[in-house]
Amino acid sequence: MREQTTAVARRLARAGTIPLLLTLAGCDMVVMNPTGDIAVQQRDLILIATGLMLLIIVPVMVLTVLFAWRYRAGNPRANYDPKFDHSTSLELVIWSCPLLIIICLGAITWSSTHLLDPFRPLDRIAPGRPVPPGTRPLEVQVVAMDWKWLFIYPEQGIATVNELALPVDVPVRFSITSSTQMNTFYAPTLAGMIYAMPGMRSELNAVLNAPGESWGYSGNYTGAGYSHMRFKLIGVDGAGFDRWVQQAKAAGTGLATAEYLALDRPSERVPVMRFASVAEGLFDRALNQCVEPGKPCAAEVMARDQQRGGGHAHGEFGSGMPAGRAGSPSSGSSRTEPALLRDAEEKGTGPNVTAPPHPTGPGHRTPY
Repeated sequence: MREQTTAVARRLARAGTIPLLLTLAGCDMVVMNPTGDIAVQQRDLILIATGLMLLIIVPVMVLTVLFAWRYRAGNPRANYDPKFDHSTSLELVIWSCPLLIIICLGAITWSSTHLLDPFRPLDRIAPGRPVPPGTRPLEVQVVAMDWKWLFIYPEQGIATVNELALPVDVPVRFSITSSTQMNTFYAPTLAGMIYAMPGMRSELNAVLNAPGESWGYSGNYTGAGYSHMRFKLIGVDGAGFDRWVQQAKAAGTGLATAEYLALDRPSERVPVMRFASVAEGLFDRALNQCVEPGKPCAAEVMARDQQRGGGHAHGEFGSGMPAGRAGSPSSGSSRTEPALLRDAEEKGTGPNVTAPPHPTGPGHRTPY
């Protein structure tokens, strides 16, 4: 009875494994099969780092089984030395090999971190193909919304939602921000993840080297519509990109302030949208959180506060804001005395200021 049960369990296991293997056979490992030069370099970095780590992991796993087998209790040829406690050659191998691998990993990671800096302009299109002199990168402005992606092409004067078309072998410079909450702009075939944060501008320099279609998405959980916050990435040649731009301009609708505010409302499963025109400075206003009419921009608030010296002047902008890094001292001196070194009388009074203790003698100063 037990043998029959075991045989049935094995058949069920094999029957369940076959559909699983067929499902995995249809997977496309886009991270390991990218079409952009930056993503290829990141893929190579993953493979090199994994290979270096396996230089230690694999021998350790093999030696663990080998030692357990060779020095088992039933092996009469194994040497038993209960007083063994140290071996200089063994210690040298145990410590030197991981140390050398860590040094190699550190050097590769340090150099790759600077070479693959997303803010660093591209110096090549592909291995052995430097960027031609005088080449201007394609400017694309990205705004992460709930739960959709807005792409603005300022030089072409168009915008799209959940569709990003890029010409092949042309450097692209992305300016990335978010309208509401922190997201992660991620196109695996193009480059790595870049955070999109409200009121902040991030950047990504990348290039596509092969035509085709793939997907990008947000790598940061942002709520109910996160699972469907995806965009289509299309790689085309130069002529194909020009045709795509003309198709977007023929859409007949424009992206003005009112349309942007309506688009910025939370929505899920948003289809691809194209806009034939874009309001002037829309990305900058989205970056400064002042798309709504009459709302002051963050840059204006900070600029006016800096002009006022960061004081506690009351008004529409910068009311009660502390001095910034560029604010000048209110006393007019070139160097401000630290509060801990001031006399008790100089610290002023207020609900949040601790009353100084009475001095114990003439000239006595207690550090606070």
